[in-house]
Order: sequence, then structure tokens, then C-alpha cells
Amino acid sequence: MASATHASAIILAGGRSSRMGKPKAGLDFAGKSFLERIAEELAPSFDDLIVVAAPENAESFRIQIPGARIIRDEIAFAGPLDALRRGLIAAHHEIAFGCSCDLPMLKSAVAVELCSLIGEHAAAIPIVDNRTQALCAAYRKSAADSIVRLIAKGEQRLVVLADVLDARRVSEDELRRVDPTLASFINVNTPNDYARALKLARGKS
Repeated sequence: MASATHASAIILAGGRSSRMGKPKAGLDFAGKSFLERIAEELAPSFDDLIVVAAPENAESFRIQIPGARIIRDEIAFAGPLDALRRGLIAAHHEIAFGCSCDLPMLKSAVAVELCSLIGEHAAAIPIVDNRTQALCAAYRKSAADSIVRLIAKGEQRLVVLADVLDARRVSEDELRRVDPTLASFINVNTPNDYARALKLARGKS
């Protein structure tokens, strides 16, 4: 069982954001970008914070996150599977929480809980609304080896990782202990998703 201060946190911020039409990492959320909001939420609980970003020549906004290490993708928009691999390799600790940059309501308590629940497993992956939440999950560094094998087979889907790892599936009931409304898992992929998240943050239905 890992304490939060002895785990890494990885934020993937190098996606194309094609459905949104603009970089999700830079979207405003209560005066801060999504990426800033997530980084500030995780930083007090993790002593190793990593942002995996696109190559600088492919980045449409400047990433500046105090205290975070910025790891650049070798190839722009190669997908989250390889980005997670790069983050895990760079992690200073055996266990790392990995998330996408489109979870503006993420609670650090969820990240800490997942790192605690991993136990001896290779990953602790939530199942929310019957969907595998591989981009809000805890992983061991050794999961990077499994990712290498998947990529070598031509696999690009991150969700497949949960099937090849010895992963602990984490139920909604377990997650509700630290996030009663499961707001941490509200991801923003489209302008409609963005509008909904803003309304929820303002306490509107």
C-alpha cells in the first residue's frame, strides 16, 4: 500500500482534442485552465507530478505548471497508450496515478484512494457507469512493459490495457466513499460536455 507522498501523478495533456475543436488542457474552469486545475488538485498529495505533453512544435498553448516535470511526446498525437508509457517510465515511484487532462472536477482523494487500493496488483482501475476508467487509475511502473507489448502488436486503445494487466477493478461504491457524486469521472470531450461541467461546478443541474 502506497502513501500518497510516495506515489507519482501523471497528467496526459498531449491529445488532439478533435471533438472539442481546441486543446482541452487549456480550457478555462473557474479562472484556471483544466490542466492547472488538475495539477493544483493533485500537487499537495503527490510529491512527483508529471505532465506528458505534445512536442513543443505541435503545442498550441504554452504549458507552465510550477513543480511539475514536463515530458514531451516523441511523436505528436500518438495516443494516450504511449503517453502513459512515457509517464510511467519517468515516474520516480513504483506506483503512479494516471489521468487525462479533461477531468476538471477530479478530487485528489480519488487519486490517493486508487493508489492505496492497488495492493499487489499491477493496476487499480475504476469501473464507473459500467465503463473502464483507464485514464483515472493507478498503475505500477511495470505496466509500461505491457504497454510496449501492446503497441508492438499495433494496439492503440488504452482500454485494452485493463484486460492484459492484473488489475483490481474498483467499484462505484468504493469510490463514493471519497467522491459521493463521482464528479471526478465527468470527462469533457465536446462543447456540450464542457457546458455541462461548468453548470455542475456552479451548482446548477
